[in-house]
Amino acid sequence: MLDRVTSMRVFVRAASAGSLSAAARHLGMSPAMATKHVDAIEQRLGVKLFHRTTRKLTLTEAGSIYLDDCQRILAD
Repeated sequence: MLDRVTSMRVFVRAASAGSLSAAARHLGMSPAMATKHVDAIEQRLGVKLFHRTTRKLTLTEAGSIYLDDCQRILAD
């Protein structure tokens, strides 16, 4: 089981960087692990958080809402 706080950090960093690889580098983990964290969130919530292409990530509507929540939670 993946740590939910770490998953939120990966998600927030990926959203700001537009890349899971960049988020992984910043957080000192492999891109595969960063992907697992985001996949775990999406599975737990039952929604897609990103539109993924080979070049970039963009937030879905649900992703945008979840980003606001994560930023608030992580700031606290």
